[in-house]
Amino acid sequence: MAIRHRCSWSHAVIVAICISIWLLPAVPAAANIRLPAIIGNNMVLQQQQRVKLWGWADPLEKVVVTTSWDQQSYPVVTTGDARWEVNFQTPVAGGPYSITFSGKNKITLTNIMLGEVWICGGQSNMEMCGQWGLADIKAELPAATNKDIRFFHIPKTTATDPQDDVKASWTNCDSNTLNTFSAVAYFFGKKLQTTLHVAIGLVEASWGGTSAEVWTPGSIIQQDTILERAATAIAPSGMCPHTPGIAWNAMLAPITNYAIAGAIWYQGENNTSTAGTYARLFTKMIDAWRYAWKDALPFYFVQIAPFNYREKNAGALLREAQWQSSRHLRTGMVVIMDLVNNVYDVHPANKHDVGARLAYLALGDNYHLPGAPYENPSYQSAVVRRHKMLLFFDHAATGLTIHGKTIKELFIAGSDQVFYPAESSIKNNTLLVWSREVKSPVAVRYAFSNTAIGNLFSNNGLPVGPFRTDDWPVATK
Repeated sequence: MAIRHRCSWSHAVIVAICISIWLLPAVPAAANIRLPAIIGNNMVLQQQQRVKLWGWADPLEKVVVTTSWDQQSYPVVTTGDARWEVNFQTPVAGGPYSITFSGKNKITLTNIMLGEVWICGGQSNMEMCGQWGLADIKAELPAATNKDIRFFHIPKTTATDPQDDVKASWTNCDSNTLNTFSAVAYFFGKKLQTTLHVAIGLVEASWGGTSAEVWTPGSIIQQDTILERAATAIAPSGMCPHTPGIAWNAMLAPITNYAIAGAIWYQGENNTSTAGTYARLFTKMIDAWRYAWKDALPFYFVQIAPFNYREKNAGALLREAQWQSSRHLRTGMVVIMDLVNNVYDVHPANKHDVGARLAYLALGDNYHLPGAPYENPSYQSAVVRRHKMLLFFDHAATGLTIHGKTIKELFIAGSDQVFYPAESSIKNNTLLVWSREVKSPVAVRYAFSNTAIGNLFSNNGLPVGPFRTDDWPVATK
């Protein structure tokens, strides 16, 4: 009986205690200061720019941010939705520095550099790294350690709505981190670092096989019936997302508060089936990024390489759309068809020169430094001179030259739209084109096919991009 009484008494006590606890007024637990992943140890902050640091804490909690380079403190009170942010002007590049965040808890971030930060996005040709067996990266690995190059590699993630954080961290460049990081981005960053002599932060957001739609805010596609229709025409793949905006929401939207210098991009192969609307899509994507970052960011991209696509002229039309997009504000394109030696491989192995050309474009156009040429010659206009056509080019002040005896992949047509192989002659930066088969020329095309690898260059060594002077319908069957 005694034992039963003790058990009964213990149960009653437990019940009473539980009821008492339940009736007590709720006491909120203190929420520590929390930071997004992009703000962490080893990060690179954009130099000489108004930057934002942000995070979360208890509503109305006072947070003080202190920067070691000037010992300045920036107090802020957390809003009712548990968010805080501070803005300040960064000085000239340097480091390493630290930043302390003080509130109900204290966080000190270390090994922070002030320098130049670039987003590196696209699909598989941007994603390719040492693990893909790239010889140019393997050659870099033994001496890859460089504390002035930092990586932030965003993992492949999707979301139906814009997110506010990612799962990644800043790392120093070394043989381990480089082996899994974008080769194009690395060679781009390495050239910037050795030229500018400042720390370079590279943020990679890439996913093989993705279309530009998934990197564009979904609302942009939904509000444009032409782009919405085109998006449905792209065949879904089991290896990558398909829904517009789904990669943007998870991989880019969370970091749009982070100040950057600009973006580089290598993508387009998966949009060849909708080349006719790609220029419209691509320029809207670029504008959407700029709107999100609240800055007219420089945006430099790679024209897709020659490849044997199943659909006739699909690659040529996509490259033309990219060329049209390169006319957009603060947008530049590098041509790489001369770096290809296998048109049956959609992944050209030479990533060193691709990254270098992007770097020269940034150094010349964004940083205004003298040095290597950075603008590919491009078709400007044409006039008819009797039985010949005279073509003029932009960015060819040094003159044009042929790598070989005659220009390959050059054709001319009359009003019947039948193209014949053309002869040519060069005078400085103009090109005279003709054919005995065409008495009254109307149009010229150069390297305008899926697999064409041209051999017309400027005298400073950059290839003339593929072009056509006409706007006739192009056969795709």
